[in-house]
Amino acid sequence: MRRLLLATTLFATPALLAGCTRAERPAPAAVAQQTQTVGEAAVGPVTPAPAPAPQIGSFGFDVAGMDRSVAPGEDFYAYANGTWARTTEIPSDKSNFGMFSVLADLSQERTHSILEEAKAEGSKIGTAYAAYLDRQAIDARGLEPIRPWLDRIAAVTDTGAYAALAAEADRAGIPIPFATYVGQDDKNPEVYALSLAQAGLGMPDRDYYLSDEARLTETRNAYREHLARVLTLAGEPNAAARAQAVLDFETAIARAHWTRVDSRDADKTYNKMTVADLTTRAPGFDFVRYFEGIGAPVDSVIVAQPSAVEGIARLIADTPVQVLRDQLMVRSLDSFADVLPTAFDDAQFAFYGTTLSGTPEQQARWKRAVDFTSAALADEVSQEYVARYFPPETKAAADELVQNVIAAMGDRIRGLDWMSAETKERALAKLAAFTPKIGYPDRWRDYSNLEIRPGDAFGNNWRANQWAHNYNVGKLGQPIYRWEWGMTPMTVNAYANFGMVEIVFPAAILQPPFFDPNADPALNYGGIGAVIGHEISHHFDDQGSKYDATGQLEQWWTPEDLAAFEARTAALSAQYDAYEPLPGMRVQGDLTLGENVADLAGLTVAHKAYRDSLVGQEPPVLDGFTGDQRFYLGWAQVWRRNYREANLRQRLLTDPHSPSQQRTWVVRNLDPWYSAFDPQPSQQLYLEPAERVNIW
Repeated sequence: MRRLLLATTLFATPALLAGCTRAERPAPAAVAQQTQTVGEAAVGPVTPAPAPAPQIGSFGFDVAGMDRSVAPGEDFYAYANGTWARTTEIPSDKSNFGMFSVLADLSQERTHSILEEAKAEGSKIGTAYAAYLDRQAIDARGLEPIRPWLDRIAAVTDTGAYAALAAEADRAGIPIPFATYVGQDDKNPEVYALSLAQAGLGMPDRDYYLSDEARLTETRNAYREHLARVLTLAGEPNAAARAQAVLDFETAIARAHWTRVDSRDADKTYNKMTVADLTTRAPGFDFVRYFEGIGAPVDSVIVAQPSAVEGIARLIADTPVQVLRDQLMVRSLDSFADVLPTAFDDAQFAFYGTTLSGTPEQQARWKRAVDFTSAALADEVSQEYVARYFPPETKAAADELVQNVIAAMGDRIRGLDWMSAETKERALAKLAAFTPKIGYPDRWRDYSNLEIRPGDAFGNNWRANQWAHNYNVGKLGQPIYRWEWGMTPMTVNAYANFGMVEIVFPAAILQPPFFDPNADPALNYGGIGAVIGHEISHHFDDQGSKYDATGQLEQWWTPEDLAAFEARTAALSAQYDAYEPLPGMRVQGDLTLGENVADLAGLTVAHKAYRDSLVGQEPPVLDGFTGDQRFYLGWAQVWRRNYREANLRQRLLTDPHSPSQQRTWVVRNLDPWYSAFDPQPSQQLYLEPAERVNIW
């Protein structure tokens, strides 16, 4: 829930403002001159050893994946990636496939080797992995592991007992009609607070319940069949009618839900109230009993969507207990389907994997065992991963690049022609306050009190969920865990956290095509450099800009500067509203605004950092491409991705990130891209200078 992965989950950046001027700043290691030595004395003249080759192509870019029959100004994505897109099939166990997927597969394979060794040794991570792998033992136990829980659901006779059991479900990781999370208080970031938000849908978004669009109607019918299938597998009678009742209940919840656009607004979703006030406003659900049950008997709570929470509470009070029981039963069986008999696992995948995302085939069991163990015992797996696969020199090189991009962001802020000196001073103070996190945490969590038993896949999963819940609510009343990470080092991703004023890069993203110490610097700046700039910029996007240098949700802009900023973001939102990746389905400019601002600003800042790194020299032409051309090709290369139609549809409805093709197209706003590729006014990506959006 809330904002641990606050601004983004596709990018992240550690940063600390460099303490030297641009002229004093050392050149990046990737372009620094090297001197060969023997012992302590320089030897000369000598023939330098050949530089290590980049992993991709001759300079870090896959030229063969281009489609040069497409003009860059018509479709820069297709120009840079067209042959790759046309010739690359999506693996049968994936809903989409691209550069992130390639690195995720590599992380999964590396973690697999770690866990196979651990299994032979009988360690805690090896025991968890082995138990999950043993499908035969899981099938042999049938529903016996979850039967006591199903019996407790069946015994619920009133809404008070339902609230108490919902708390236990929450502790076990089973979704209920509300979502709770302990995180920083946005208005007091030195304190942890409990937050409450809308939930209760078995499909990804309210539109799946409320839209008359043909494909979504088909999905809704398939969901009803899924509900009936799970109830039937559980031995429940009258499954079809009961499934319809659950669907009707969730449809009513969907009507109460806020849209995703409203739900990403930091101001609208900060509604702190006493629990007494909440129970007065939403009397249909026993929140006092529920909060005590989840281990958070607080006096106040931050409510993200008050009208939705009130509406859901009313619905719970008005809904027959049998329907509440049935929804909780299906949620329980779906949540643990992978550690229950195969029929439940297959039913869960048929809907959530194939119907919703278009994925034809379930992942191999070993892959899912890796993912389970990496989530349940994240830090124990992570320690071994970074020891093997993240060398210190990679961390050092990435840190240097981060410093260069941060310095460029500072220069950009100082040079803005639409922002007052007063607001610039505050923006620079915020930039200077950033905490960089690169590779992995400097402190690990302790799992000594998490019990992992051989041959007990279900129990291990249940107890791991409870451990994670208890760890989270245990933060109440504690100092802020500033060392904590929201992703594992094995994750190919990154994020910005507004309350922590931090930007974070897991080890697994610091690899080609994002980052290769042996590649041409232009590729690294266009790849990981733009990622760094993206995460820095998230702290200055339409929502991140609402948080000050201490991580507090507070208005620190002058009214005039805020109006100028919002005029620019509105223009960018309108630009993305015009894109139509699927017939009749457009990108939602307001939903994706934060990510689009971060892409635009991040690429702008990374390009400046690249040019600064050259200290006035022009880079060589490589394979016919200038330095600036290589920079933008590096950006396009990391966004190579093919989607299955169902997955793309789901993303257009729910994802705050634009699809990869449109993310690549952000270059149409950047003057240096026009100089590099000379797009013509008649081509579709061309924008007149006055129409190009320039924010940071």
